[in-house]
Amino acid sequence: MLRPIRRAYQFVMDHPIKDGQCIHQRYLIKELLGAGSYGIVYLCEDLQTQDCKVVKQLRPSKRKMKKELQLFEKEKSLIQKLDHPHMPKFYEDFTENGNLFFVMSFIEGDNLDEAIFSKQISFHEQEALQFVSKLLSLVEYLHQRNIYHLDLRIPNIIIQKNEPYVIDFGLAKEVIDHEVAKEMKLQDFYDFGDILLYLLYTTYPAKKKKALPWTEELSLQQETVYLLKRLLQITSPYTTIEDIGIDFDKAMKANE
Repeated sequence: MLRPIRRAYQFVMDHPIKDGQCIHQRYLIKELLGAGSYGIVYLCEDLQTQDCKVVKQLRPSKRKMKKELQLFEKEKSLIQKLDHPHMPKFYEDFTENGNLFFVMSFIEGDNLDEAIFSKQISFHEQEALQFVSKLLSLVEYLHQRNIYHLDLRIPNIIIQKNEPYVIDFGLAKEVIDHEVAKEMKLQDFYDFGDILLYLLYTTYPAKKKKALPWTEELSLQQETVYLLKRLLQITSPYTTIEDIGIDFDKAMKANE
């Protein structure tokens, strides 16, 4: 009985702010970008600078829940530590009518999910390797700062002029403990394999009589197969980004 009551409460409390409303006497809401487990995200016009910003709001129904409040504050704290042109930039936080918000830069472009499934963008083997290799350098930047994204899915990668941008740090963690960090590295590395497979399948004919393993469906250079198997932890997993980078270089050279 408790769950339906909670859902009803959330339905009543968590209505997104309507387009055209202004918050903090500065941010004019243009559209709802999305809603997650603890946050609501808006695309806004900054009336002071006339450019677009992203404003994230803690769901009103979660304001008194310790776990969700901590997640919101943790995400805000991590974004404040980022200083990379291919990641969100933090601007400010504020409270209005008891609601918590923070503001970050808007990264224009399609996420990979939209690019692949709505706009039918395709990547040949070399193009897929080059794109994910660039993504590798972004994650290396994070790992050097003890930050682990832990949610490197195609909706969280923006593509702009064939360059990757990383967004959505809602599940990211900052970890100093070496042993704990090892497991988180493996998760980010595994996500590289998933993303690379998605890109490689964009040139695969959709209609086939039998569903086969990717090793049989995709015609790839052996260097790419070796790379994917290690990223996906089918064979001995990678433990360092440096080793992944070396094998990306080998796979790209094999495709020249």
